[in-house]
Amino acid sequence: MKVTRTALPEVLILEPRVFEDSRGFFYEAYNHKSWANAGINFEFVQDNQSFSKKNVLRGLHYQIRQPQGKVVRALRGEIFDVAVDLRRSSPHFGKSVHVTLSSENRKMLWIPAGFAHGFLVLSDVAEVLYKTTDFYAPEYERTLLWDDPKLAIQWPEAVEPILSDKDRRGLPLDKAELFD
Repeated sequence: MKVTRTALPEVLILEPRVFEDSRGFFYEAYNHKSWANAGINFEFVQDNQSFSKKNVLRGLHYQIRQPQGKVVRALRGEIFDVAVDLRRSSPHFGKSVHVTLSSENRKMLWIPAGFAHGFLVLSDVAEVLYKTTDFYAPEYERTLLWDDPKLAIQWPEAVEPILSDKDRRGLPLDKAELFD
């Protein structure tokens, strides 16, 4: 597995070794030993999968208690995946990184606890799978405003994204509940 650090050093791009031939392909999507060697030595307790149409934007989500580390990948289609550092004590506080994840490039993104996460669907449809290090706790879920000017995320699509009511009501960074 190839591991690449992003501009936010704790956020990692994971690229599995893929074996392809005329029949198709095979790769290890998860191997505890390989991931632990890459610094992702956590117990994963839940897998979540979503299906979304083009221009759906989900996020930016995080849990203020029971924070979740996540490994995100696109099983079908292509997404613009974003992580935002919400740890006040971090030298990268308020900064974000983005990576295009697709069923073709097979990249995965490790986003540690203390970060908000969201994605925009670039293809006609996308199925996204993410492993989490803690259970979903809706009472602790928070939403950061996806287009907060202070975040300066350069979303790729000029069209108006399709948002849930929850995501429309996200808070800007200066009003959000944050991590120490």
